[in-house]
Amino acid sequence: HSVSRTSPNLTFVPACRPPDPIEVEELQRFVSNSRRLFVMTGAGISTESGIPDYRSEGVGLYARTDRRPVQHAEFVRSASARQRYWARNFVGWPQFSSHQPNTAHLVLRDWEKLGKLHWLVTQNVDALHTKAGSQRMTELHGCTHRVFCLACGNQILRSELQEHFEALNPTWKAEAFGVAPDGDVFLTDEQVRNFQVPACHKCGGILKPDVTFFGDTVSQEKVSFVHQRLAESDSMLVAGSSMQVYSGYRFALAAREKRLPIAVLNIGPTRLDHFASLKLNSRCGELLPLIV
Repeated sequence: HSVSRTSPNLTFVPACRPPDPIEVEELQRFVSNSRRLFVMTGAGISTESGIPDYRSEGVGLYARTDRRPVQHAEFVRSASARQRYWARNFVGWPQFSSHQPNTAHLVLRDWEKLGKLHWLVTQNVDALHTKAGSQRMTELHGCTHRVFCLACGNQILRSELQEHFEALNPTWKAEAFGVAPDGDVFLTDEQVRNFQVPACHKCGGILKPDVTFFGDTVSQEKVSFVHQRLAESDSMLVAGSSMQVYSGYRFALAAREKRLPIAVLNIGPTRLDHFASLKLNSRCGELLPLIV
C-alpha cells in the first residue's frame, strides 16, 4: 500500500474496540473473493478527518445539538434562509475546505489502482475521496466545492464564491459556535442580519451549493448510472454509513435482490444489519489498512 500514516482525528468518532483478528480475517476473505467490488461510503469514513457526522451516538450533530440541516424547499423559497445558510457557510468554509483525506480514503484509492474496486459511491459532500485521488467514483449527493445557479445552471467553484463574499462583506465579521457536518457553523440571527449574498454573475439567479439538500432528490440519471455500476459488480462493501437515508439504502436493497454478498463496516447499528453477510463494528481507518 502507498498509504500515508496520518494520525486520525477522533473528536467525532464514537468509541469502539480495536479490530478483532477474526473480523480482520473475515473482511480479508470477503475482499479477496471479490473481483469487482462496489463500495458505498458515508459520513463515518470522514469523521477521522475531523468532520462531524449527523447520527453517531454521543458525538454526531443530532446528539450534541438541536440543530438541523437546511431543507431544500426553504432554501429555494426564502431569501433569509439563503442569507443564513451562506453566512454560516462563509465562516465555516476555510476550515471545512482544508480537511484532508484519512487512511481509509487512501486505502480505497489504492484498491481502485489495483483493479479491486470496481466503483465507489459516496454519500459525502466533502470532496475527500477526490482529494485522495479516487476516479471511478460517483458523488451521490454532490459536492460542497461546487456551486451552481438555479436559473441558468452556470457552475463556479466554491473557492471563487468565497472571494465574491469577501468583496461584498469587507467589514462583516462573526465568531463561530461550533462546526456542522456540511461545512457551515452556528451563528446567531443577529450576526447574520447584515451579510450580503451575491447573485449569479451571468443571469442574476439564485446560487446554491451543488449538493442534494434534505427534502430534495437525487436525479434519476445519476441513480440509473449507479444501478448500472452495481449491476457490473460482484459484491458490495458499505463503509461508514448507517444507511438511514433512502437515496443510498436503495442500492443495498438492489444488491440484496441480486444476491450479492454485502459487508458493512460501521460503528453502531445500520439498516443492513439483518441481511448483510458480514457486519464489522470498527473504525474504517483502523480496519481497512489491514486488508491486503
